[in-house]
Amino acid sequence: MWHYLIDFRVALLVSSDIDALCACKILQALFHCDQVQYTLVPVTGWQDLGTAFLEHKEQFRYFVLINCGANVDLLEMLQPDDDSIFFICDTHRPVDVVNVYNDTQIKLLIKQDDDLGKTLLSFISTYTFEYSLILAVHYTYSVGISEVFISVFSQAAMMFFELAWVLTKDTKDMLWWAIIGLTDQWVHDKITHMKYVTDIATMQRHVSRHNHRNEDEENSLSIDCMRISFEYDLRLTLYQHWTLYESICNSCYTSCSFKLWTLNGQKKLQEFLADMGLPLKQVRQKFNSMDMTIKENLRDVIEEASNKYGMKDIRIQTFGVHFGFKNRFLASDMVHATAALLESTEKDESDSDNFIKALDSLSRSNLDRLHSGIELAKKKLIAIQQTVASCICTNLILSQGPFLYCYLMEGTPDVKLFSKPMALTLLCKYLLKAFVHSTRNKRCKLLPLIMAAPKDVEKGTVIVVGITPESETSDKKNFFGRAFEKASESTSSRTLHDNFDTSIIELKTEDRSKFLDALITLLS
Repeated sequence: MWHYLIDFRVALLVSSDIDALCACKILQALFHCDQVQYTLVPVTGWQDLGTAFLEHKEQFRYFVLINCGANVDLLEMLQPDDDSIFFICDTHRPVDVVNVYNDTQIKLLIKQDDDLGKTLLSFISTYTFEYSLILAVHYTYSVGISEVFISVFSQAAMMFFELAWVLTKDTKDMLWWAIIGLTDQWVHDKITHMKYVTDIATMQRHVSRHNHRNEDEENSLSIDCMRISFEYDLRLTLYQHWTLYESICNSCYTSCSFKLWTLNGQKKLQEFLADMGLPLKQVRQKFNSMDMTIKENLRDVIEEASNKYGMKDIRIQTFGVHFGFKNRFLASDMVHATAALLESTEKDESDSDNFIKALDSLSRSNLDRLHSGIELAKKKLIAIQQTVASCICTNLILSQGPFLYCYLMEGTPDVKLFSKPMALTLLCKYLLKAFVHSTRNKRCKLLPLIMAAPKDVEKGTVIVVGITPESETSDKKNFFGRAFEKASESTSSRTLHDNFDTSIIELKTEDRSKFLDALITLLS
């Protein structure tokens, strides 16, 4: 790939997700190393991608697509000239078979994964990505719908970091961006726990290598130094930038374990805090202001108390970073802050403006931007927890037979926030976890969830998301993309399948009932 690009101007088309932003940062740094000229174009969906290509096809021959383009017949869609070449690094599945076969204009950048499971049909790409990159495609069939699936492959950010490593141009910043890209996949539940742990081990080896390499450097203790460390930290979202109490209340893991939407859950939380022996004055003030003696042993104290309440997975393998002496962030802090900036609804700014702000927040020279993202993320998490509590307490989650369904009415608090795909998907995952913890119906615990929220009131549209059943062992294969297509075709529902993730669509509000009925029939 690299020898193709270094002599030409490149169009860099980047999807609006955190892994793609991190991959973009790594590629930008590589381009800077070799003085490659490029134009960065953020794309939010297929229409955006088509428009961006039309605007740039005269000036560019080479296009790099990050987390977009693999799961459609790209040449059919874009109708490019014969000399246009597309390098596609995309984690969305399934990959369109035409893209697999056409290796003259389409260069799929996919690294072979070790745990592919049973491969029924494999294609080996002849293209090399500096070192061997093997493309494997295999088919699975879901109940009722023939569907193509592929096991989870490496994240885009990790792919480009490994390219930088092979080219001996990797830096600590690139490594940190790769870690954030991996953590994004875990936070947004896109990869299995086993895949996450395996990739964390890979990243840990790179962290050790970089730390060892920089041990003797004079600036290792300077005020602008950067130190990455492996952590076995708490699953309490943003707790180092919040109060411990608010973090416990607004973290999915603890909120669902205690069932904090109930009076009994609130009582349990008070007992939990008492068991830890932490004064309320301490847990209700900013983490940075807590007594040092409490902070030193906090993780062990919380883990010990959590075991009594059945929260045996309160700690998770992750990474942290120090910028200088006082700025410390966990990888998950970065994911939540960047996601909040990327989908900010506070000001009427364009998607491109939000994209640039989110991209800026990943640079250690823009800590003010990152801190503003953390404040937005706190508001988002509070809104999610309040909405989850409201949906559970008012029985808004309905069993529709083959799946659960929830609709957020217009006028619901913070409903504008949930018109964004990442925010709605995160709400959907938190809500399903909370429902599984609260329901006594064993069958409902095994069902997927479809959620709809107002998208554009003036146009009369809703955004619809489908997620897989809540399960630690789930393989994360999502069949809703094809199901949504079939239901739309059979009822002539007015839908827009514009998102790169096929399990997220837009639908005309008045078509909601017939679309839902068709889905029930299709999946029963």
